[in-house]
Amino acid sequence: MRTLVLNAGYEPLSVVSYRRAILLVGTGKASVLADGGDPVVGPSSMVRRPAVILLTRYVRIPHTDSAPVSRRGVLRRDAHLCGYCGRSASTVDHIHPRCRGGEDSWENLVACCLACNNIKGDRSLAQMGWILRVTPRRPRGAQWRIRELERPAEQWTDFLAAVA
Repeated sequence: MRTLVLNAGYEPLSVVSYRRAILLVGTGKASVLADGGDPVVGPSSMVRRPAVILLTRYVRIPHTDSAPVSRRGVLRRDAHLCGYCGRSASTVDHIHPRCRGGEDSWENLVACCLACNNIKGDRSLAQMGWILRVTPRRPRGAQWRIRELERPAEQWTDFLAAVA
């Protein structure tokens, strides 16, 4: 089981193992905000397994607010819905085709269904007469910096709701 680590401003910093979380709590560097699952039984004591911990002194977030572009990230950003027709998407499409100078960027990639991707091919939206349902943007926030937040644990939802 993994443990969500929050800074003093209640912003997600990272996800660590429960062993690392117990060490941080035991040394006084963090406090437990939510327990999760079965307790950890040692030879002389029993410790509750933390699901969410709060660091006592750490405030600054070390990461930049940008997430690297990936196929999986584009599909996740667009909720697996085609940017052209709204059906279920399984691939990505370059709005401005790469063969015509389009780049691999958050603003130039959109989730796309196979039918729309095959019809569009290497043509631009103006040539097709199509419009996008939404304007693609670079995603921001901790949900994009920390990979484990794609499928958060049930105990984390109250703490991630304030961030989203």
